[in-house]
Amino acid sequence: MTDGIEIWSGGVNTWECDEMGHLNVRFWVAKALEALGSLAATLGMPQAFSTSAGATLLLLESHMRFLKEARAGASLWATGGVIAMGETDARILIVMRHPNGDPAATFNLMVSHATADDLRPFAWPKRIREAAEGLMIQVPDFAAARSLDLGPIVKTQASADAARRMGLTRIGLGTIQAPELDVFGRMRGEMVIGRISDGVARLFGETRPGPEISEGDAPLRIGGAVLEYRVLYHAWPRGGDHVEVLSGLADCTSRIRRVFHWVVDPVSGRPWASAEAVVISFDLDARKVVDISEAAQAEFRKRSVPGLGL
Repeated sequence: MTDGIEIWSGGVNTWECDEMGHLNVRFWVAKALEALGSLAATLGMPQAFSTSAGATLLLLESHMRFLKEARAGASLWATGGVIAMGETDARILIVMRHPNGDPAATFNLMVSHATADDLRPFAWPKRIREAAEGLMIQVPDFAAARSLDLGPIVKTQASADAARRMGLTRIGLGTIQAPELDVFGRMRGEMVIGRISDGVARLFGETRPGPEISEGDAPLRIGGAVLEYRVLYHAWPRGGDHVEVLSGLADCTSRIRRVFHWVVDPVSGRPWASAEAVVISFDLDARKVVDISEAAQAEFRKRSVPGLGL
């Protein structure tokens, strides 16, 4: 076992930062998936994400933890390795790090070894299995699930019809555009998170910690941030396909809100992806977590959807 090998290095652009003043979640994911391409090359699949690929790594599931924010101009680098390898799938760990090596975000990815054209899983060849033996890594405590259950999901709850019955809130609606596509013509993994990120303010609205949270006479500037995500990828839309994001609140404590997002095809009703997120309220000036007011907690619980899941 090792701590992984370096598989990516780069930084944070101003245009990648959001209204919270730090790297937006979609760009964390984009950088991690770029790092996955480097790890694929080390495993012996240098063309896995090229137009000439015969085989690729298909993203099935991701568990992400965001540990320490990165702001415009920050330098980042990533290490990666193989947690486990099955007959046709594997678990990969990617750790995005600050210059001193401190972990900034972690990505536990379940991928499938699949044909690039029709995404048919097939067995890993011997040469890749042998390469993976030298890249085995254990999941460190800082990358382990903290507030989410990573147990197996036999069948997703997500569908457009179920969302309507449960009264979920539409936070996104649109058509997949060319800039959102990968080299295979399918929606890129970070764009799933991007669509959620773009619309989440519609779910939360103005429900923030109450005005009693203040310093002197000036109310605190409060935003939101995601601590942990679990995303299941069910199918991959192509250019021109339609996408709708339907979301609901599931739970709330004084520190966190638990939220579910279903990304579906509004035409057929089938799911593209489903996600569970753990969200905190964030002091934009002190750059720290703040408690959620009693009034805001009551409002969240009133709006929660019983039985909501992945």
